[in-house]
Amino acid sequence: MTDVFGVLADDPITELAAQTRAQGMYPYFLPLEKSEGTEVVMEGKRLVMAGSSNYLGLNGHPRVRAAAIEAVQRFGMSCNGSRLMNGTLAMHLELEERIARFLGKEDALLFGTGYQCNVGAISALLGPADVAVCDKEVHACILDGVQMAGAQLARFRHNDSADLEAVLKLYAGTPALVIVDGVYSMSGDRAKLPEIVSVARRNGARVYVDDAHGLGVTGPGGRGTAAHFDCVPDIDLITGTFSKALASGGAVVAGSAEVIDFMRHHARSLLFSVALSASSTAATLAALDVLESEPDRPIRTQRHADRVLKELRAMGYDCGTSETPVVPVLTRDAPTTAAAWKALLDRGIYTNPVISPGVAPGRERIRISFMATHTEAQIDQIIAAFADIADIVRPGQVES
Repeated sequence: MTDVFGVLADDPITELAAQTRAQGMYPYFLPLEKSEGTEVVMEGKRLVMAGSSNYLGLNGHPRVRAAAIEAVQRFGMSCNGSRLMNGTLAMHLELEERIARFLGKEDALLFGTGYQCNVGAISALLGPADVAVCDKEVHACILDGVQMAGAQLARFRHNDSADLEAVLKLYAGTPALVIVDGVYSMSGDRAKLPEIVSVARRNGARVYVDDAHGLGVTGPGGRGTAAHFDCVPDIDLITGTFSKALASGGAVVAGSAEVIDFMRHHARSLLFSVALSASSTAATLAALDVLESEPDRPIRTQRHADRVLKELRAMGYDCGTSETPVVPVLTRDAPTTAAAWKALLDRGIYTNPVISPGVAPGRERIRISFMATHTEAQIDQIIAAFADIADIVRPGQVES
């Protein structure tokens, strides 16, 4: 076939997808027939879900469902317009006020998705005269936002404050925004915010934290990574998604009232997209209510992760520097990753296989994550499955 798009011929990702499909080991875009929080049904088989970002187990919580249903009955399925025009609801303003207070910031602004939030915020605030200094493991949407902004991009070694300082000195005199994830979605470690803030301030840079996997999960009461390190006033902007711990849809950026109001009028992914639906907004408000009334949920989630990390490391698995409910199990190449994923699936465990370009070549992994609502029996099943497949991941090196 003539490649009129100029991208299809000899694409290695397409070729790998074709190979794994032919082997019956293609692990992506798999349709789930039913989801009940900690369990899902796929091809008629019930599986323990160990690959979801539903960290607090609130997706399907009765109060969250009821709030979403009531909002649909009042407002329908869509706001039918952007926030700028006809799409702003009173509950949008209520949620922005609640989230700003929850995160310890003056104001907040809602977006339709985490991707829209980061590309909208970054492209509104930066331009060709600015530099975005990003940790090498930040989420892809951060890099897309920098590209859309036309800003200069500089990278520093993951969680390495000395390298951050060296990079900032290269751009001395250039307005700089240091951008990090609060919790890194593929490695499960936290940004070293106290060190990063110190370096940034010493070099006249501002700090932006994408806390998609920290909001609701880490810090006192689930208030995020900045709260965990008690440095909320030192962070200029915090973003987070509702599609993970808060079990809904949409995202938020929080910061000073002045900066948020500027983005309200300049963030293109807000101005030219339909407003967050009433059902998602109401569900997020209800999820916040549950979190604030049941502050032990993040603690339970972390307890499950700590137990599994301890057991897997004792078996000889390399789980990197994870310290949160995101746990990577390094497999180091695509074939091993696919084989491990399939072996776990056969044992009733749903996980996430991550290969290049999602991670650097040689850093492929099985990514697992935990929910407050996982039972001890389900955690036992996850641990037993990894004990069974140890020889697949590290032949002859792991004792089960």
